[in-house]
Amino acid sequence: MVVACLGGAGAGWASGQPQPWGGRVTHVTDGDTLWVQPTRGGRPRQIRLDGIDAPEICQAYGAAARDRLTQQVMGRPVRVVPRRHDDYGRLLARVDLQGQDMGRWMVLNGHAWSHRYRRLPGLYAKQEARARGRHLGLWRLPAERPRQFRQRHGPCH
Repeated sequence: MVVACLGGAGAGWASGQPQPWGGRVTHVTDGDTLWVQPTRGGRPRQIRLDGIDAPEICQAYGAAARDRLTQQVMGRPVRVVPRRHDDYGRLLARVDLQGQDMGRWMVLNGHAWSHRYRRLPGLYAKQEARARGRHLGLWRLPAERPRQFRQRHGPCH
């Protein structure tokens, strides 16, 4: 089932070893979700940037985060490094543009948080601290984490 969903983009998944693959960004949904058309063909794949949490699209700075990611990657070739699937079945991956990790870039420039897991600060905690200290992006506003926002207001859609 998983191999069929990959549309040829993930050679190596059947063996349990996710392999990096290339493609072109066709759409950006929000600050941590984009769609990539695999170079090998097949339908565009939804990718959630691993290690970050961007504001909800209806939340303060949500549209700005989406727009910044769109400006960086739309229509450009990227390298997708699959990591795992989340509880909702979404592919979590690192997405590199010309060797630059887009998740790291989003956090470093104040467009997203480093995704915390339990008490762990996340992959990009240092980048988040730097952006916060420089008052970049969402750090210019009273920032509310997306999880707390959803608990108070519900989902955007």
